[in-house]
Amino acid sequence: MSEAPPAPAATLVIFGAMGDLAGRLLMPALVHLERDGLLDGDTTLLGISHGEGDDDALREKLGAFIEGDENAWGRWRERITYLRGDFTGDALYEALKERLHGNAVFYLATAPGFFGPIGEKLGTSGLLDEGDGFRRLVVEKPFGTDLESAQALNAKLLGHAQETQIYRIDHFLGKETVQNITVARFGNALTEAVWNNRYVDHVEITAAETVSVGTRGKFYDETGALRDMVPNHLFQLLALVAMEPPNSFDAEAVRSEKAKVIAAVTPIPPEDAVRGRYLAGEAGGKDVPAYRDTPDVAPDSRTETYVALKVAVETWRWHGVPFYLRTGKAMTARDTEIVIHFREVPPTLFRNTPNTDLPPNRLILQIQPNEALTMEMAVKEPGPLVKMVPASLAFAYADAFDLGHRTGYETLLYDVLIGDPSLFQRADQIEGGWRAVQPLLDAWQSGEPDDYSAGSTGPSSADALLARDGRSWHEIA
Repeated sequence: MSEAPPAPAATLVIFGAMGDLAGRLLMPALVHLERDGLLDGDTTLLGISHGEGDDDALREKLGAFIEGDENAWGRWRERITYLRGDFTGDALYEALKERLHGNAVFYLATAPGFFGPIGEKLGTSGLLDEGDGFRRLVVEKPFGTDLESAQALNAKLLGHAQETQIYRIDHFLGKETVQNITVARFGNALTEAVWNNRYVDHVEITAAETVSVGTRGKFYDETGALRDMVPNHLFQLLALVAMEPPNSFDAEAVRSEKAKVIAAVTPIPPEDAVRGRYLAGEAGGKDVPAYRDTPDVAPDSRTETYVALKVAVETWRWHGVPFYLRTGKAMTARDTEIVIHFREVPPTLFRNTPNTDLPPNRLILQIQPNEALTMEMAVKEPGPLVKMVPASLAFAYADAFDLGHRTGYETLLYDVLIGDPSLFQRADQIEGGWRAVQPLLDAWQSGEPDDYSAGSTGPSSADALLARDGRSWHEIA
């Protein structure tokens, strides 16, 4: 049981409740919260979809993704109901008004094209009015497809709801190691003292996946790796690494510092970016067809499945320190990590000793699949000579804590219910991310991505991006 208090009772209204997101991620997370005593017993789920179904059909659909936690699922099962309706029709929202009273959270687990229309319908029908309880709107990614569309979506939602009611969700930010970035920095004098351009040479942020596009060909071919991962996931990680200390852990204090970082990211020129597309091969122990041979992908598609970027953050703390970002599908390993590369020590003292070419210190924050922190440093090998060898100081979360099986949504759903937006993106953060990548979206309307084999670390041009600066990527493992 958690020491945190239970969240207040509310109705969680999930639009798209019969879809993959609700079953695979949201329902297990809610069951985990129930198991840990973090939900009020009167919290209910109302699932909305356009297909035929009833309460039992939805319960069966969501229950198929629950493993263990039978007691918690048993308590949840009877609190789940179903409502069929057209997301764009007035009748659905009239029916909702009849069924909803008190606190409610509207979760848009739908195709992105419905985000604006649903938000507008909720607003015009009065369902976002907070007369008898809070009303909150959770919006999944992708939030827009470029700067213009993101600005338009923000304008539409903010025309019907306050910024404090809108929770733009990014499940990466629910990971324990991601949240620990701020603690590792600001809770330790040792790290914060060297967290600047005087001591840091460069920073890497990697989000590599072994899975291919698979059955998501239609969605992915319209989106691509840049839109799917960079302005949201990777920029949020960058903001946590690079932000200044907030004056408190109050949500707006933290979000304001993150927004300043994203605003300081200079628009990325095409020469500082690489895009790739996987060919046939083996990744994650499975044979993977070439991206263009994936069902629902255009045979002449220019969509990228890999992106590598060199990013500049023009603040006093980070001026001159490049941030290298990369993400890709069908790669050699599943690995999400942040690597802080520190500067080399002056060689004067060690110029006559063996192994003077040891790599500089590195701090590795492993986000998934195995959450951990590792500090790489040099030590003396036992013996009469001063011979330096690399050593690692490692901390694995699983060794110290019972993490259980979590989806990453537990903390985020709890925070929505208690009204803490710290881990959610504000409108200015969203638009700042799109503004930084807009030059690439414009440039990549023509040309072709560089090929890489499925099961590799990406295209050779990504290695060249760092090699021109005399650097190389940390090995994906």
